[in-house]
Amino acid sequence: MEKAKIFFDSWEKLGHLAILALLSYVALVVLLRLSGKRTLAKMNVFDFVFVVALGSTLASTILNADTTLADGVAAFIALMALQILLSWLCVTSHRVDHWVNGEPTLLVHNGNFLKDTMKRERVTKEEVLAAIRNVNVKSFDEVDSVILETDGTFSIVWQNVGEVCSSLIDVKGHPDFVPDEGRATKH
Repeated sequence: MEKAKIFFDSWEKLGHLAILALLSYVALVVLLRLSGKRTLAKMNVFDFVFVVALGSTLASTILNADTTLADGVAAFIALMALQILLSWLCVTSHRVDHWVNGEPTLLVHNGNFLKDTMKRERVTKEEVLAAIRNVNVKSFDEVDSVILETDGTFSIVWQNVGEVCSSLIDVKGHPDFVPDEGRATKH
């Protein structure tokens, strides 16, 4: 039985891996550029899965001797096509978008921390306070709400000044919330 070569196998194999890595990387960059900006937007759940799958495909293409560059490029194209299709379905169907991305979650309203919601979303008071400080807010009086967005970021909504159209119509639990069926007619 031949011992496995841990540190070095051959220069030929290293050269093959280097060329395959370069070509796979270039192919991935070109395909990502062609697939549009949405492919590289802030990550939600399906974007995260897409990026992990691309990384795994890239690694398999480079390191698996049975996987050719054409196999890897075909897998990249298939994954990107699925990502573009799912993005399009999310844009055209609120139901699909809600299923894939979830919905924003109200964490703070009028200075009140919604502790049950924060616990369910695994968000601490310290994280919310840090998000508020990050937008240079010193006083809670300036803040109407803090929302955990579907991509995991926090949005800080300032107190209203006069009559304005609310950006909180899709945040359940906020007084400005409008159910899906009423949004098209109201805003």
